Amino acid sequence: MSTIFPRWTNHVPTAVAVAVPVLGIAVVAAVSYWFSPHFTDVGYQPDQPVAYSHELHAGQMGMDCRYCHNTVEEAAYAAVPPTATCLNCHLYVKTESEALAMVRESGETGESIPWVKIHQLPDYAYFNHSVHLSAGVGCVSCHGRIDQMVEVAMYEPLSMGWCLECHRNPDPHLRPISEITNMAYDPQEAGYDPTQDPNRTRELAPPMHCGGCHR
Repeated sequence: MSTIFPRWTNHVPTAVAVAVPVLGIAVVAAVSYWFSPHFTDVGYQPDQPVAYSHELHAGQMGMDCRYCHNTVEEAAYAAVPPTATCLNCHLYVKTESEALAMVRESGETGESIPWVKIHQLPDYAYFNHSVHLSAGVGCVSCHGRIDQMVEVAMYEPLSMGWCLECHRNPDPHLRPISEITNMAYDPQEAGYDPTQDPNRTRELAPPMHCGGCHR
């Protein structure tokens, strides 16, 4: 009596039993990598309406971050500088530059420059810049070497897991308050020990419970 199906079909159940778990693991691995902030967010570098170079201003000229982001030590947000801050210099420097036409127009009309935000957190996540800076976390820990970026790109994923890594072990990211905007300062190379800093008047206790960031 002849068989209805060829002999190789006897191996189909075994092949399916092996292939389905392997495929499932591959899908989970692919999603965990290609859908994670490490892949989707790091490197995000949108075009800005005005070609502002942090490498020139913060790097070569040595401008302090707080000159433009003047609320970063006192408020939750670092603040995008108003056009008036740019014009403090550019009323006298490169006054005819085509690259700065939008800046001059903004100063004349009062209409804000439509800067594109790069570092964005979801609405359900609470973050306060002033708390971190007052603890001695430098700008470079989250934003990378901004002073070497002609165009700013997102350097870290700013994901929950990434934040928790620092909250569990903050010491490598701590520095003297006087060095928070010094991009070249390395706490490990400098041998900085936060427990021996006489200017630290309180013990740090970064929250690791949900309510610390989801309020």
